[in-house]
Amino acid sequence: MDNSGQRQSDSGGSDGTTEPEGEKPQRPREAGGGFLMGRPFGVPVYVSPSWFLVAALITWVFGGQLERVLPELGAARYIVSLFFAVAFYASVLVHELAHTIAALRFKLPVRRIQLQFFGGVSEIEKESETPGREFVLAFVGPLLSLILSGLFYLGMLVVEPGTVPGVLLAGLMISNLIVAIFNLLPGLPLDGGRMLRAVVWKISGKPMTGTIAAAWTGRALAVAVLVGLPLATQAGGLGDESEGFGSVDSLTDALLAAILAAIIWTGAGNSLRMARLRERLPDLRARALTRRAVPVAADTPLSEALRRANEAGARALVVVDGQGTPTAVVREAAIVGIPEHRRPWVAVSGLAQDLKDGMRVSAELTGEELLDTLRATPATEYLVVEETGEIYGVLSTADVERAFVAAMARTPS
Repeated sequence: MDNSGQRQSDSGGSDGTTEPEGEKPQRPREAGGGFLMGRPFGVPVYVSPSWFLVAALITWVFGGQLERVLPELGAARYIVSLFFAVAFYASVLVHELAHTIAALRFKLPVRRIQLQFFGGVSEIEKESETPGREFVLAFVGPLLSLILSGLFYLGMLVVEPGTVPGVLLAGLMISNLIVAIFNLLPGLPLDGGRMLRAVVWKISGKPMTGTIAAAWTGRALAVAVLVGLPLATQAGGLGDESEGFGSVDSLTDALLAAILAAIIWTGAGNSLRMARLRERLPDLRARALTRRAVPVAADTPLSEALRRANEAGARALVVVDGQGTPTAVVREAAIVGIPEHRRPWVAVSGLAQDLKDGMRVSAELTGEELLDTLRATPATEYLVVEETGEIYGVLSTADVERAFVAAMARTPS
């Protein structure tokens, strides 16, 4: 599945901050990410703690089925069931890797892959540039699930029916087929919704029109799942007198339908909201958000520097060398931390952050390009320069964040 915004392609039963550059590979867990399992193609793969819950659930349910099909296994059936749960999520990982490889092929950065309660998610950080690429990026996941289903079916043909390998292959064949079919349903945040978005985008020429159509189709799909899934499973069990709307199985089906419907509805709404937010991102302009700055020498007392800034109507300080070349930006937080009576004795150089690669940004940057530039080199302040190299001012991350939050507040659901 997929949530538009920071792109997220999800598989399984359901469905931005950049990965820290300095993160060490041996670090086993990241806040909000789960347990780091590896970095295929350079993309970190995390397993959410919720996966262990669903793995236990799959082990218990599949173990109950094995008891009817292979009663001679006894308690060992749960070991087989656990193997099935792990193999199924390995299939989900292959689904997500298909999205990831396609994204990398199109030069779209992938933040991470996460295996979680209802499947997996590939967090792709940028939008596809064309509807054709969007369609391919969405389709490769279900395609790989269909291919896996076919391979497991071929494996069934060469093993003895009614054996452990036969039952495992049959289960993996069916589960991958379900994953593929479910993700092909035409509504966001599912892969099929992204494919529908790409088609409408191609016809209309407007990506927003495609998002609106796919998001509302996703909401309709959520209602259909909420109502239709319990009715379908109930209809399938009409021949069993023990089945009824008040039975444990029917209540379980209704709960599952409610969870899936909530995920789809929420994902569709988030996709629509983030698309509308993206329309407002061009309002984030470096030139408009930049604070006017005054250049000062490194040994200038803070009190004198602030006096000059006040006279000039400026709100920021830039440290320059003898030739007037900017070398550092004085941090606002550091200024606030100096009591007024000490400011005549503190040089601005002690409160400045040296300008590193990436801390000089163009005054012409806007929208996503501006956010991507700041994300690439995290800092509290940036030097904003004209195309000629002249100092325009200082851009504070706090100002950008406030503007971004304001844009989100104006964005309807």
